[in-house]
Amino acid sequence: MLGVAGGLALTGLRPVVHSYAPFLVERAYEQIKLDLDHQGVGAVLVSIGASYDRPEAGRTHLSPADVALIDTLGGWTVHVPGHPDEVPALLRATVAGDAPAYLRLSILTNDRPRGNDGSLQVVRDAGPGAPLLVAVGPLLVAALAAVEQLPVTVAWTHRPRPFDVAGLRALAGTEVILVEPYLAGTSSRVVGAALADRPHRLLALGVGRDDLRRYGTAEDHSRWHGLDAAGLRRSVTAFLAPWATRSR
Repeated sequence: MLGVAGGLALTGLRPVVHSYAPFLVERAYEQIKLDLDHQGVGAVLVSIGASYDRPEAGRTHLSPADVALIDTLGGWTVHVPGHPDEVPALLRATVAGDAPAYLRLSILTNDRPRGNDGSLQVVRDAGPGAPLLVAVGPLLVAALAAVEQLPVTVAWTHRPRPFDVAGLRALAGTEVILVEPYLAGTSSRVVGAALADRPHRLLALGVGRDDLRRYGTAEDHSRWHGLDAAGLRRSVTAFLAPWATRSR
């Protein structure tokens, strides 16, 4: 499927390739690397299933490392919508472009659409110097619940690549928290490079690297990986304990 897409792209067409995330990205990574990226042509990859949308199907249908794999390639745009109503406009705009792009769809959803151009959107402003939490895609609602009554600024994006570096630098103080719905630490290198000239601490939250070897539901996996509101609250509170002591 990816090989055919690469051939179509070489003729000047704009192929759209769609399947479950583990089949589209993990199993076919070599073809993405060679038939699209190496040839210098673009396509639109649209996945479903995301990290653990269908755990009852087993490990074959789990794909928390997909964005990290795409991130090994150059010049790709990655969209991670937070609500179904954000998808149509994103898809139309992506298809109308010419750059290689990955659109990652999930059954996880925020309470409402918050579509924008992909730059960091401040959802909760705790004032100058406050710790910054960046939530990606459908994890905004859980992140907001996790920092309720905590002095934390919350920003959101559906476009982790290219990351809004200028927005990050404008918002970040000395404490930065990443909350991503895929492999934990996927965007750590981007944040580290963006803030390399500043002393800062980074907490990267996401899907853990341990293979849980469990079925359950998507909600179960969010809880097991600490990506529900309670789990995020525990992680954020522990991370901010030194900052809270200094700020008194």
